[in-house]
Amino acid sequence: MRTGLIARKLGMTRRFNDSGLHVPVTVLKLDNVQVVTQRTAETNGYNALQLGWGSAKVKNVSQPMRGHFAKAKVEPKRKVAEFRVSADALVDVGTEISANHFVAGQYVDVAGISIGKGFAGGMKRHGFSGLRASHGVSINHRSLGSTGQCQDPGKVFKGKKMAGQMGNVRVTTQNLQIVDVDEDRGLILVRGGVPGSKGGFVRITDAVKKSRPDDAPYPAGLKSGSAPEAAEAPEAEAVPEEQAADEVVAEEAPTEEAVAEENPANETADAEEKKE
Repeated sequence: MRTGLIARKLGMTRRFNDSGLHVPVTVLKLDNVQVVTQRTAETNGYNALQLGWGSAKVKNVSQPMRGHFAKAKVEPKRKVAEFRVSADALVDVGTEISANHFVAGQYVDVAGISIGKGFAGGMKRHGFSGLRASHGVSINHRSLGSTGQCQDPGKVFKGKKMAGQMGNVRVTTQNLQIVDVDEDRGLILVRGGVPGSKGGFVRITDAVKKSRPDDAPYPAGLKSGSAPEAAEAPEAEAVPEEQAADEVVAEEAPTEEAVAEENPANETADAEEKKE
């Protein structure tokens, strides 16, 4: 099981497919999504990754969270969320995850907080049909109707569908298809609508009712250059051809000491000249 991603809903637009038909899509934005901390079975009892989205001003971050981000050596994040993962899908702290974590054609589940619509009646909130619109119903057409019973049990059970606040709850939309992914700009285009208003944050995860594509990166789609690289043996530096030729000539040219050792007679003649 892979980690999910935190994204921000920018709005909706459309894309044209190969047949020329327009496909309504929701644009989701990724901004510097990094791993803030790991939850392991040894220390926490479960495996998970905590991700952070974007960046926040230090003055807007509480003191405990400042220490939390400082321990991970990442800048303060605007939004933090946790995703359950398998033991082999843990990613190093500080690694940035890219939009290529998902591939075009893949099915995902998107969860977010739905748009709040305030206090609503039973017909709008739950889809009740209301009372009849005949003359016998006197100014009571959109009422809720009966909510309880007679003397026994004589009460309204908890959970009864009645008027109340509509929206502003967590909603998960399943089996949405990825239309396109823009890794450079950090955009994910999802077919159809997703929960939440413009500017709201959503959670994108692999669809639980669909199989993950084989070309989807595992354990995660990492941004190039963000993953810590293993230490490698230093490679020999390339030597310019001119410098290499000079070194070869220097190696081939005999030194004065070597010449003196090979020709002792010349050394004796030089000594006599100096005496004279």
